[in-house]
Amino acid sequence: MEDLGLSSLPDKEFWSSQRVFLTGHTGFKGSWATMWLERLGARIFGYALPPDQRPNLYSQLAPVAGLVSSFGDVSDRAAVRSAAQVARPSVAIHMAAQSLVRRSYAQPTETFATNVMGAVHVLEALRDLPDLRAVLIVTTDKVYANSGDGRAFVESDALGGHDPYSASKAGAELVAASFNASFFRENRVPVATARAGNVIGGGDWSQDRIVPDVWRAMQEGRAVELRYPHATRPWQHVLDPLAGYLLYLEAMASDPVGSPGTLNFGPTSQAQEITVCELVELFGREFGVPGSWVRSDSAGPGEMETLALDARAAERSLGWRPHLAPRDAVGWTADWYRRFSAGESGRELVRAQIEAYEGLP
Repeated sequence: MEDLGLSSLPDKEFWSSQRVFLTGHTGFKGSWATMWLERLGARIFGYALPPDQRPNLYSQLAPVAGLVSSFGDVSDRAAVRSAAQVARPSVAIHMAAQSLVRRSYAQPTETFATNVMGAVHVLEALRDLPDLRAVLIVTTDKVYANSGDGRAFVESDALGGHDPYSASKAGAELVAASFNASFFRENRVPVATARAGNVIGGGDWSQDRIVPDVWRAMQEGRAVELRYPHATRPWQHVLDPLAGYLLYLEAMASDPVGSPGTLNFGPTSQAQEITVCELVELFGREFGVPGSWVRSDSAGPGEMETLALDARAAERSLGWRPHLAPRDAVGWTADWYRRFSAGESGRELVRAQIEAYEGLP
C-alpha cells in the first residue's frame, strides 16, 4: 500500500458498524482501547482475566457502553472459542498476554502458554467465523534479535528474544504468520501483527514498569530504584499505538490483499528518545514532586541499553504518525496521575485525553 493521504485518526464511520473481539480488555492498554472503541461507537466483546490489581483502570471505566465482558484465560481453548462465537466479530484485536519481562523469568511455562498457545487458541477460535474481516495480533518491540548495536529495527529484521517474554512474543509472530498463510488467506481475512515501543499512560499500575514504579515511589516519598538508568527506549503515549492499531485494521478490512503483514509503531526518530532516568526526572517535574532515583543494587535480568523502532512503514502505508513526542507523552502521563491522585475520575481523565488527542494537529 502507498501513502494515500489518509487521516492519522480512526474513522468513526467505520468503527461504529463493527463488532470487535478484544482480548486483554481488562489490562492497561486494553482498557484505553475499550474507551476509545466506545467513543467510536463499536460493539465490543472483551475476553480477559479479571483485573487482579488495586487500583485497576478497567474497574474505573465502568460502565462502558457497548461492552460485553467475559472472563477467562486465553490458555483455555474451549473458553476462548465460546467467547469468540458469542462475539461473532467483524474485526479482532488480540492483546491478552503475560507482558512482564521479570515475571517471565519466574514463570516461563506460564508465559509461553499464554503468549504462544494463547495466540493459537484465539486464531483457531476465529478462523471459521463468517463475518470476520481482519485480525490484529499485538506483540512488542522486543521480538527482534537484538545485537545491541543501537540500530532502529525494521519489520524485515530477524526475530529473536533471549528472555522468555521476548521469545514467547516472537513465537506469537510465527503463529500469526502460519495461521495467516495456512487458514485465513484463502478466505481473504488478513492476520497481521503490530510491534509497538514502550507504552506509557495514565492508569497503569503493573509491577516492574517504570511509570507505575515511579508513581508508587512518589506516593511513598522515596527514590525509585533503577536497574538501567541510562538505557533508552521508544517511549510513546498509549494513544499513539492504539491509533495505529485501529488504522491498521481499517486498512486490512478495506484491502485484505495489499495491507502489510506487520508494522512497527514508535517515535518518529531516535533523536527524540529519552533515557530511563530522564523519564523519571521529567515525570517528577510534571507531576509536581521531584523525581529522584538511585541505581538498584539488586541483580536483575540483563537488558539491552538501546532499543529503537523504525516506524516509517506505518507512516507510508497507513498515514499514521505519532501525535505526541516522548517528552509530551511523559507530560500527559504525569498530568493523568497528578489529577487522579487529587481525586478526579479515572474514566473522565481517559475520556478527556482521548478527546484532546483527537484534537491535536
